[in-house]
Amino acid sequence: MVRTQELLRRHLPPAPASVLDVGGGPGTHARWLCEDGYRVHLVDPVPRHVTEAEGAGCSAQLEDARDLSAQDDSYDVVLLLGPLYHLVAPADRRAALAEARRVVRPGGLVAAAGINRYASLFEHTAFAHLDRTSLQQNIAKILATGSHDGKKGFTEAHFHTGPELEAEMREAGLTDTRVYGVEGPAWALLKATEQYTGESLTGSRMSASAPAAARMAEPYPDLLSASSHLLAVGRN
Repeated sequence: MVRTQELLRRHLPPAPASVLDVGGGPGTHARWLCEDGYRVHLVDPVPRHVTEAEGAGCSAQLEDARDLSAQDDSYDVVLLLGPLYHLVAPADRRAALAEARRVVRPGGLVAAAGINRYASLFEHTAFAHLDRTSLQQNIAKILATGSHDGKKGFTEAHFHTGPELEAEMREAGLTDTRVYGVEGPAWALLKATEQYTGESLTGSRMSASAPAAARMAEPYPDLLSASSHLLAVGRN
């Protein structure tokens, strides 16, 4: 959360710019964006999320990322911080990105998140689960295909590589694209330490070191694969 805020604040235009939070869930990001002074409208396909998001200080309505009701060129920023990994079919991801580009103003920002292809490998290494043959097989399939069928552990999802996410942004017609590793290379160490000590590391020197490592890794594309999540930004 802290790192996503950091990256978005780096690229967002000044408040009170207008933000369309597509697939914004119960308003997790909309809340702090409203507190920062942005005019936020949230859309989500889950009725309960829309109801909860209305308490975040934004307007909200039920809607599909692939078919937005917003007018062309009507927002300064469009966020896709959830839809892309839930849309397992490439055509659906293309449709969501095309809609984002359609409704953002010329020169406006589109920011899209993806779950990293290698996240499950690092996570289950941190949890020391990789002695299980069945789990090895499931993770091997994700590494090979980028797809998870949703039968165990997590919903059906698509897992991106950094170059794949950037390519999808560019194919949608977005320019000045860049992909960031959100957590950076230290996140699995934090997870493993909390797992085995049973103590929260919030506020510790290690929790301060992790985002520092993420910032230092930004110039080195090879380190994208070490993050759990990816954030891609591009301009219309």
